[in-house]
Order: sequence, then structure tokens, then C-alpha cells
Amino acid sequence: MTTEHHRETSPQENRAKERRAGSQELVQKLVAERTEMLSLYCQLAGLETYGNGKNSRAKHSQELLQKFCQVLVDYIAAGHFSLYERVVNGTERRQQISDLAEKLYPRIAKSTEVALDFNDKYDCSDNCEISASLSDDLSRLGEELAARIELEDKLIRHLH
Repeated sequence: MTTEHHRETSPQENRAKERRAGSQELVQKLVAERTEMLSLYCQLAGLETYGNGKNSRAKHSQELLQKFCQVLVDYIAAGHFSLYERVVNGTERRQQISDLAEKLYPRIAKSTEVALDFNDKYDCSDNCEISASLSDDLSRLGEELAARIELEDKLIRHLH
């Protein structure tokens, strides 16, 4: 017969578990926002014509573009104001993760600028003309998002 020993966890162990759970929650939110954003990006990039004016295709394109812009900003915010903020504010205690995040952050910040510029240009409700440069702008944004996702995944792997 074996006797299991149950020891109480220390306050430090409890705080560490809470921090890990908080990190997991932040990562899950980031990945959920990213997944929704990528789905909308693919839908938007797959449109044959964006159209302008009041026809139903143009209206659909504008609505999709507005939804994409909203989700894009939510995704960017999920990363910046949760995951990266912990590192920038010094609340990440694991030095290896802090060092990696500091190394990756400038490149991630560049992708944030591109995403926000895209949003500024195209988030104009349903009463705007879709620019002829949307396809090129989507392509540039897609390249930046791909680079960002690769860096985020590297950071997420280290968080686990």
C-alpha cells in the first residue's frame, strides 16, 4: 500500500500557476483573434472584384472590408495590449522569454504600423469608395502579417 503525500503549494507556486494560466488565456485570445482575421483576409483577398458604388457586390465588399478592419485591429490589440505589454512592462519573469520578446518586438511593431496604416486607409464605414490599390495593399499587409505570425509563434512556443 502506498501513501500519497499531499503537500500544500506555496504562495509563490500559486502565483506562478496563476501567471501561467493568465499567459495561456492571453495566447488563446490572440490565436482566436488571429484565426478570425486570417479567415476574413482570405475572403477579402479572394474577391474577384471589389467594386464601387451601390450594387450588391460593392456593398458586400465594403461590409467585408469593414469587418476585416475591425478584426485586424482587435488582433493587433490582443497582441500589443496583452502579450507584449507583459514583456515591455517587465512583468514577464522568465528572462529567456523577455530576451526573445525584446529581440522580436521591433519587427512586430513594424507589422503593427502597416496594419494600422491599412486600417486608417480602409476603415471608413460603408460610405467610402474602395481604393484601386486595395489588392496591392492587401498583398503588402499579408506579407507583414505572415512575418508577424511567424514571430508570434516563436514567442508562443517559448511561453509553453
